[in-house]
Amino acid sequence: MTDTARAEAAPTGGGLRLHIPIHLRWGDLDAFNHVNNTSMLKLLEEARVRAFWVPAPGEDAPSTAVLDSSIFSGVLTLIARQEIEYLAPVPYQRHPLDVQMWFGKVGGSSIEVCYEVYSPVETADLQHVLYARATTVIVKVDAATGRPMRLTAAERDAWAPYVGQPIEYAHRR
Repeated sequence: MTDTARAEAAPTGGGLRLHIPIHLRWGDLDAFNHVNNTSMLKLLEEARVRAFWVPAPGEDAPSTAVLDSSIFSGVLTLIARQEIEYLAPVPYQRHPLDVQMWFGKVGGSSIEVCYEVYSPVETADLQHVLYARATTVIVKVDAATGRPMRLTAAERDAWAPYVGQPIEYAHRR
């Protein structure tokens, strides 16, 4: 797999999934020689920014990259909630992880981003490991007032093909 995002149908139906390749850094590992739990949040953040933020001139981005979110645009994207279920330790590897993303829900001013973090596509012949599943609820906010902003028609249109089933966590009480 190259370092380019791609889309494909979800294995269980329910829309498309974005595949965002995310490289690990040596510093993502902890003393137990696997990706630290707090580093996983940073990896998911990186995938989210690549998938949804408008690219800079000359950058490639998927068709879902329609959020103009920055202090300068007057729009912020704030995290309202995050949940991660770790399923297997992530060892250091040179090939990028396959971070699959879709929307569990698109609300008035919020989106529920769902993720599954898999072993690199290059190693799928050996084993296709699901390392983690996660959900992030993001709220679009006016930077000046701090008030929620409605999602635009362009954002909804770009994301509609990627709406699917939200994650059902196995270990909830």
